Amino acid sequence: MKKGEFQRKIRKVHRFLGVALGIQFLFWTIGGLYFSWSDMDEIHGDHQKAHIHPLGVDLNLANPQSIIEKIKEKDSINFVFDLKLIQIFGEPVYQITYSKTHDRGRKIQLAYAQTGALRAPLTKEEAVNMAKANFADDAKVKQVEYLTTTNGHHEYREQPLPAYAVTFNHPSHTTVYVAADLASVQKFRNNKWRVFDFLWMMHTMDYQSRDNISNWLLRVFSVFGLFSILSGFILFFVSRKRK
Repeated sequence: MKKGEFQRKIRKVHRFLGVALGIQFLFWTIGGLYFSWSDMDEIHGDHQKAHIHPLGVDLNLANPQSIIEKIKEKDSINFVFDLKLIQIFGEPVYQITYSKTHDRGRKIQLAYAQTGALRAPLTKEEAVNMAKANFADDAKVKQVEYLTTTNGHHEYREQPLPAYAVTFNHPSHTTVYVAADLASVQKFRNNKWRVFDFLWMMHTMDYQSRDNISNWLLRVFSVFGLFSILSGFILFFVSRKRK
């Protein structure tokens, strides 16, 4: 193959890769700039989280075993995966994760830690009050949504359900997600996080779940990017040699 023909083919490949990869390179660059110049605490909404006073040590707590016996009276329970002491509006509450089988069907049961009485999941009113108590800024509630399912693009994806999405009338358009069964705040989502999430999707090229950085599309574009760089070096040295 003649040098001129070889160089033309290299230029053609380089131009094709440049057009195909240019837009993606742009998103990678914009995403990298946003990630590196952003405060992750603000993206996660940490600056909006109110301080919740911990429980004191002078507690007369019920025996968790007695609560497990009460669960047996209404449901099948063979395994306990987790037992936590949480607080709901300053009152100590046990949060028990259990199931009938070892590998699936996990359930959550709340119980008042001082009396041992079983407690129902959070109501809508309780969830809203919990969101207000955890939101540091002074803002009114704009909307409340009850979630039982989410998809791969939802900002509350892969988080405990059911949950209440409490959106505040605030410049950041912050939504506080409260898991009903767990009786706890799970996530803060604001406009900065939403921009981050979109750019992260474009960065990882995972257009299904957004978080899979091992998908084949990203691998292919990374290899093509390497080819584009190498073809540019080849053109540089070939042109330099001709001169």
